[in-house]
Amino acid sequence: MPHLAATTDIDVLTRFGRALADPIRCRILLALREAPAHPADLADALGISRTRLSNHLACLRDCGLVVAVPVGRRTRYELADARLGTALDTLRATVLAVEADPTCPDTDDKGCC
Repeated sequence: MPHLAATTDIDVLTRFGRALADPIRCRILLALREAPAHPADLADALGISRTRLSNHLACLRDCGLVVAVPVGRRTRYELADARLGTALDTLRATVLAVEADPTCPDTDDKGCC
């Protein structure tokens, strides 16, 4: 059933893309790549309101990229899997490598990105 596998792969990549589509969510993921954090600390570090942070964390949880870990009466957030940090680093490095390639056809005014 290759069709089902392809659908699953597309769903996973779409979820990941949705998470990365917002700069604040990217900043959250990069911060959590460095270390788990409590929401108040993340909000302060990113310079955003706790309400706004909460909305973005909910999206990232729904996408399956972060998890909330109870720590006493507080909640700490971390990447759902350490491989996500590696994936973010690899994706960033790959995009930078492609972007630096002068032969990339999308560097014209074709409307890409």
